[in-house]
Amino acid sequence: MSKKLFTEFPEVSAKQWKQKIQYDLKGADYNDTLIWKTLDGVDVKPFYHQDDTGSPVKANPPEGWNIAQQIYVSTASQANKAALEALQKGAESIWFVLPSEKVDLKRLFSGIDLTGVPVYIKPEFLSENFFLKLDDFLEKKSQVFLQLDVVGNLARTGNWFKDLQHDLKVSTNLIEKYRHFASVFNVDTGLYQNAGANIPQQLAYALSHANEYLNQIKAAQLSEEKRTEIKFQFITATGPNYFFEIAKLRALRLLFSTIAKEYGVANDCHILAQPSKRNKTLYDYNVNMLRTTTESMSAVLGGANSVCNMAYDAIYHKNNNFGSRIARNQLLVLKHESYFEKVGNPAEGSYYVETLTHELAEKALEIFKNIEKGGGFLSQLKDGVIQKKISESAAREQEEFDSGELVLVGSNKFPNPEDKVKGELELYPFLKQNPRKTLLPPILEKRLTEKMEQERLKKEEIKVS
Repeated sequence: MSKKLFTEFPEVSAKQWKQKIQYDLKGADYNDTLIWKTLDGVDVKPFYHQDDTGSPVKANPPEGWNIAQQIYVSTASQANKAALEALQKGAESIWFVLPSEKVDLKRLFSGIDLTGVPVYIKPEFLSENFFLKLDDFLEKKSQVFLQLDVVGNLARTGNWFKDLQHDLKVSTNLIEKYRHFASVFNVDTGLYQNAGANIPQQLAYALSHANEYLNQIKAAQLSEEKRTEIKFQFITATGPNYFFEIAKLRALRLLFSTIAKEYGVANDCHILAQPSKRNKTLYDYNVNMLRTTTESMSAVLGGANSVCNMAYDAIYHKNNNFGSRIARNQLLVLKHESYFEKVGNPAEGSYYVETLTHELAEKALEIFKNIEKGGGFLSQLKDGVIQKKISESAAREQEEFDSGELVLVGSNKFPNPEDKVKGELELYPFLKQNPRKTLLPPILEKRLTEKMEQERLKKEEIKVS
């Protein structure tokens, strides 16, 4: 064919499409009938057109993504055995959660290629000596990511590890001295999502949270060479709003690259994604597998470097081989059977996703600017502003769930009245209220179905053991 396909058809503008839609509505209001108003403050239109789409987002997505396996380090030998088995069964990166600095590093990392396999270290303590000891142990530049997040610990617990000056000094000293970590600064944005923050809030709090560390780096007066080596990590939680979550990760990269340039650090960031806890359920728990699958898909398409899936029974069962295997296999199917590793940046050029990315980024940037005008993230945490905003957003989402407008299958729609779970509870699946003294109100994670599930549990005949 000498002519290009469809060249004989005239182009149709966005205005013409809208006029045709309004004609077909036969008097019904376009905005009331076809515009979807979301909790994120973004109004979704019935169609998207090149005329309304900004320039494509250049957010430096990774060339590929890794399947991560999280392992709690109770002992070094057991954790190492679990890590090697996970790698043999398809995992490509390991996420160690360290409860204590009393761990045999040689035994923990035995047989793991630390220069080729991404290894995430999430410490539940703060010890400059241990972190530097670990850095020395690595001997050369590695793929080990230390997830140091003292601001995140404050937001989650309401307390510093020790106090403000001590905690920030440890992180400042570490950025001056580390040589072999792939990265040390981490921002856990999953806390905000799991607590009920909407997407623009999640992005804004992530940016402002990171800005506290960027200010530390600036104050440390590092050499230009050292600054450009500093790479930030973000832990994200992906929710059920498929395209919005794709756009969220793309917007996060876009926003961070913008602010990082101002501080002279690496403008590319490393994203470790995992599914949200907020929409996971006790009843009809197998549906959680479907939820985590679509949420992992959003993470991959949005440009996460690593994805760590959640077991379908993680909220009420202790870690078990079956749950871990199914969670890992979900990602293996996506990667090796569903071709999710074949295309780089697949969302680029989609009018809908590109528009969402820009809109979410713009809304987040507005919130970020207000936080900085209010004294910054730490100041607004201390004043309870961040907590209040998240609580308000969570309450709106909870109201939609309670009214049935927001649907969770098996819970507030199509529930199975014969389903019983009381005898299955190995972990406490609800928000724990332990009164304790804190410097500020902590940000609390809470699932949408908790109240409904507690009421159903009371009606079950079997008592909790």
